[in-house]
Amino acid sequence: MSLKVYNSLTRKKEEFKPITKGHVGMYVCGPTVSGESHLGHARPYITFDIVNRYLMHLGYKVRYVRNITDAGHFEEEGREAEDKISKKAQLEKIEPMELVQKYTNLFHWAMKEFNTLDPNIEPTATGHIVEQINMIEKIIEEGYAYVSNGSVYFDVKKYAATHDYGKLSGRVIEDLLETTRNLDGQEEKRDKADFALWKAAPPKHIMRWKSPWGDGFPGWHIECSAMATKYLGAEFDIHGGGMDLLFPHHESEIAQSTICNHQTPAKYWLHNNMITIAGKKMGKSYNNVIKLTELFSGNHPLLTQAFSPMTVRFFILQTHYRSTLDFSSEALVAAEKGLKRLWEGYEVLNKLQAASFKLQAENAELEATLLKLMAELDDFMNDDFNTAKVLANFFEMVPIINGIKDGHISADAISSGTFQLMKTSFKVWLEDILGLKNSKETNPALNNVMELLIEIRKEARANKDFATSDKIRNQLTEAGILLKDEKDGNISWEIQ
Repeated sequence: MSLKVYNSLTRKKEEFKPITKGHVGMYVCGPTVSGESHLGHARPYITFDIVNRYLMHLGYKVRYVRNITDAGHFEEEGREAEDKISKKAQLEKIEPMELVQKYTNLFHWAMKEFNTLDPNIEPTATGHIVEQINMIEKIIEEGYAYVSNGSVYFDVKKYAATHDYGKLSGRVIEDLLETTRNLDGQEEKRDKADFALWKAAPPKHIMRWKSPWGDGFPGWHIECSAMATKYLGAEFDIHGGGMDLLFPHHESEIAQSTICNHQTPAKYWLHNNMITIAGKKMGKSYNNVIKLTELFSGNHPLLTQAFSPMTVRFFILQTHYRSTLDFSSEALVAAEKGLKRLWEGYEVLNKLQAASFKLQAENAELEATLLKLMAELDDFMNDDFNTAKVLANFFEMVPIINGIKDGHISADAISSGTFQLMKTSFKVWLEDILGLKNSKETNPALNNVMELLIEIRKEARANKDFATSDKIRNQLTEAGILLKDEKDGNISWEIQ
């Protein structure tokens, strides 16, 4: 089964065929670094990390471009726009680019905690002003943009007269009046539906650049068009982002790039759905945001405890990326337990010895079940990256693994080849493709200390020094770490 993806542009699943054989160009809209990232931001970057990982798993050479929006002159949810970065910098009494660096660093830290792979290129909006100005000049030359009082606007109605405006989002021009992130200066526009490519900077506006039309700053949409074109070309394979960017951002990107480059920019448009709280989208305008640092520390009124980055990643992957994911602390607790159970099964599997598995013909049914579960993994992932079904199959394998460990399932029910395939499948899928890690690995210092304490406890027990052995166990229990004595003499540990 070949890879099929749901293309928002055509509203159907299509077989994925890259423009250049063996190569994939993918652009994903990155964060606006005017503040700290929240749980809602985590979903697109984890989603497209999976897309990136799986494409590489299939053998493609991927150029993954994810931008940083550091000229944040728009406001969320259709409210009148303002320079978010300049305003926040004034509140924090630091320079705008100092604020940008602060939150960019925090974003990168969070992405590493989530074990996402770095993009191949991470361009910034402020680093590509020249490219944006050049693109605007081309759009003016083509007759689809006009200058008004030092600002430049895209002529939406003229574009819609000859192009299928709204094809991506399914919206019509009238919708733009209600939902676009409008900039000041509505009276400058020929039509209310027009959007800014360049805005003249008021006297007190901090972030400003020289242009043929005077000092100003770029519109939101032109930034991504310019950076995607520079690094991926006029046409590339995948454009990704959250579903909230469908309109007006991605619709406007298509219009700008189509006029400038004379073709639709991306072949496949992929959009993840939203994370909601009690059915409402998570966002600053709804005052229901949970910052990632709050999530990891548990310091938020909606949280009953702290949650590790791997728990959050697992929570997101348990639902198909195009489905709504409703947040609750209880759901995260369930995800934490599920991940723990899955990883413990993986660890048990790694401790089992291949030599003991010798399939007897009369026991072929279990063997066939396992082979089917593993064969379906590719089918599920090729069906528009269905990580939820992939994880469900691994959960079906865990009881079998535990049954073998506990002696309830005989070693002659599975061949050594199938056993080795299981070990390979767990490693490749859980670690390499889904990007999950043992939570212990996220703190190597703690892991090293625990290995030392376990070794000391083993020596104490060998020397019949049970007082020291019990002291180590009891004090670790008080600290929230449980030691487990296994039947084979090994000692495992877990954080309670």
